[in-house]
Amino acid sequence: MTITGIDPLLAAVRGGLTVYDLARPLFVGMPQSPNHPAYWRTLPRRHGDRVRGDGGSAANDMLVMGTHVGTHIDALAHVSHDGLLHGGADAQLACREGGYPDHGVHTIEPMFRRGVLLDIPRLGRPCPGGYEITPADLELAESTQSTPVGPGDVVLIRSGWGRHFDDPDRTRYLGHDTGVPGIGEAGAYWLAERGVHAAGADTIAFERLGPGRGHSSLPAHRVLLVEAGIYLIETMALEELAAVGVHEFTFVLAPLPLHGATGSPVRPLAVVGGA
Repeated sequence: MTITGIDPLLAAVRGGLTVYDLARPLFVGMPQSPNHPAYWRTLPRRHGDRVRGDGGSAANDMLVMGTHVGTHIDALAHVSHDGLLHGGADAQLACREGGYPDHGVHTIEPMFRRGVLLDIPRLGRPCPGGYEITPADLELAESTQSTPVGPGDVVLIRSGWGRHFDDPDRTRYLGHDTGVPGIGEAGAYWLAERGVHAAGADTIAFERLGPGRGHSSLPAHRVLLVEAGIYLIETMALEELAAVGVHEFTFVLAPLPLHGATGSPVRPLAVVGGA
């Protein structure tokens, strides 16, 4: 297996590095898409429930959750269009023995790649609910930041909507009534034309959601997952990275090797070298 982009990471190790955690915490009741099984964690055994003869005790957890809950990556098995997955595979025939052996998340290799944050609010363009981030927005961010997007990069798009993740109203981040900002079909083609490896965002569904429309139409998913074979990373924490003005970094991510699964929880990292 060839890992792309490891040289910048090794250089960062030699010179000292700063690591930014781009994952959201997982907790019961957190905002999530209503289309997936909710996150639930419980302790089937607590300290003191069973004590060994030497006085030792152990606690353990049980998790129940969908693979598209919290910060996660979409595998190519996640979305089909007109009955086809990426590469023209029949979506029904591709499911064998309860999974997708050819398109599942286990086929995504660990990522050590150049990462680029395109920070749209930094341009002075607020992204209210339902705002479509256009190719012009993406190009302006590229030029303003001096971070051109190239083949094989991982591109993270910040809309600023991530600030609503911790809102006491857990429905605010979902934005069903207000809509959620993000790219549309045109922005997806912009990414595909540049040959990016993966794309992520600070929102629940990566792309723009229209007010009151929920997940009824997801053209960027079709373009990127089905047509272009580009992985999507959703519900990312991008505020800290933006606050310190980091727009270029080594991006590190490894999905859980869930054989045949359509997605996986992840903990992506942005690694920046320092003096």
